[in-house]
Amino acid sequence: MGTADLACASLAALAETPHARIVGVVTQPDRPQGRDLRLQASPVKRAALDRGLPLLQPDRARDPAFVADLADLAPDLIVVVAYGQILPASILDLPAHGCLNLHTSLLPHYRGAAPIQHAILNGETVTGVTLMRINEQLDAGDIVAQCTLPIGPDETADTLHQRLAHAGAQLLVDTLPDYLAGRVVPRPQPETGISYARKIRKDDGRIDWTLTASQLYNRFRAFTPWPGTFTFLPASPQPLRVKVWEARIAHVSGHPGTVLQAGPDLLRVACGTDALDLLALQREGGRRMITREFLAGHPLAQGASLLAGDPPR
Repeated sequence: MGTADLACASLAALAETPHARIVGVVTQPDRPQGRDLRLQASPVKRAALDRGLPLLQPDRARDPAFVADLADLAPDLIVVVAYGQILPASILDLPAHGCLNLHTSLLPHYRGAAPIQHAILNGETVTGVTLMRINEQLDAGDIVAQCTLPIGPDETADTLHQRLAHAGAQLLVDTLPDYLAGRVVPRPQPETGISYARKIRKDDGRIDWTLTASQLYNRFRAFTPWPGTFTFLPASPQPLRVKVWEARIAHVSGHPGTVLQAGPDLLRVACGTDALDLLALQREGGRRMITREFLAGHPLAQGASLLAGDPPR
């Protein structure tokens, strides 16, 4: 059971391991996406169709008709990776070996929807993947296996997501034989160190220049590729919303939000501590540009002040 791209590596690994036979794939219904709002299949659906695997797409996981269809497949084990719905007891109790979930953190740290982003936001240098038995509480099930990965100082959520997806898939297929044979005894999660990673919102990407450059650089890393980080440049008749695509920390100081240097190849803006060099930018509705190109069309003077939040209405 999975929906997001994160789950595709696990689906591929399960399809190729001799220790499992996939009797069905469950993913969420096609959703409207893009400017034209056309229905789009999930990454997991596309991967399942490519492999000719049986597919179920219930609107709600607790729908009795879907639970009956799932029971007809008679699974010995259900594996869940980034599915996007909470499973009811009627599903959790269905397979003989229970339901396992791959979660992209070292539980009990960062339970919830966005563990990858929050680990980077908080400046963590180590993260990992947890394979756990699902219970009816949020990411609180017994731990079956874990593996750790370092987080690079310049790593973004995008690159860490890919590494964790493959590490989780490997952990899953490596653990399954011993788990199914009863040689792995799941252990309760520690009662200390519990933290939560709420869902990321689009507005989380706005830049607050009173934060330190290190904090803002972590936000830039955590919110790449979505929702991105953005600020507002002074312009007429209204401030210009600009997305930041590349940045680096500069150890200089100034009043937060003040332009310290504008050109030729960088836009340096003071933060609460230190500064950020903005190296690639994109105005709303425009294309991504290196800073030299951007400043040619949107000149800024040293001393100009960037806005920390929404432009005035």
